[in-house]
Amino acid sequence: MDLGIRGKSALVCGASRGLGFGCAEALAAEGVHLTIVARNAAVLEQAAATLRTAYAVTITPVVADITMPEGRAQVLAACPQPDILITNAGGPPAGDFREWSRDDWIAALDANMLTPIELIKATVDGMMARGFGRIVNITSNSVKAPIDSLGLSNGARAGLTGFVAGLARKTVAQGVTINNLLPGAFDTDRLTAIFNAAAQGSDRSAADIRERRRMAIPACRFGTRQEFGAACAFLCSAHAGYITGQNILLDGGAYPGTY
Repeated sequence: MDLGIRGKSALVCGASRGLGFGCAEALAAEGVHLTIVARNAAVLEQAAATLRTAYAVTITPVVADITMPEGRAQVLAACPQPDILITNAGGPPAGDFREWSRDDWIAALDANMLTPIELIKATVDGMMARGFGRIVNITSNSVKAPIDSLGLSNGARAGLTGFVAGLARKTVAQGVTINNLLPGAFDTDRLTAIFNAAAQGSDRSAADIRERRRMAIPACRFGTRQEFGAACAFLCSAHAGYITGQNILLDGGAYPGTY
């Protein structure tokens, strides 16, 4: 299927690896020109080189911390009028809410709620004026099924979800959709780090923890960045203009609810 977005421009955050890279890769395969953002210069440049080798599109890497005002200014200077915006930032640490300070909460809100909102604010009017725009926020399955140890993430991402629910109904008539992708367990470096951290101080190995988690998923496997990227690319396509304000769960059937 031709997604109808060849020649469009996209700003993809957290794009040097994992799910962000999966989204960038899928968009590049559709002929979308990319501005990709991450904090690690070496890893980002490697990602850019990989994309340039595989796809005949323009790849502009920007090394910046997107959660900081100066980082956003740098990114928006490089890509002020994207047709597609993919927001993505690493989740805050797990822990006990009794131990979190106000600063911990502000950091979580800055990264996982306020940064996407600021990027949307900077780009959505231009999208509406041009009559086309796609905004996809990479959030978490914890929005749908909160995880007690991830309270910082639960709270911040739920705030973004509520904001998007209202705004997405205001922009769709001008051809701009806003949706959230909620990943479950995907086979990324972050998932490996979570298993390694869980194994510390435990009587189980990281491999054992990984296998138990895998078998708890109805699909009996972890997701791949490629299938996540494909879902993202479809939401960004010319065919997805009637989908807005949605929270789309990609978790291999792990969420047990009906709704």
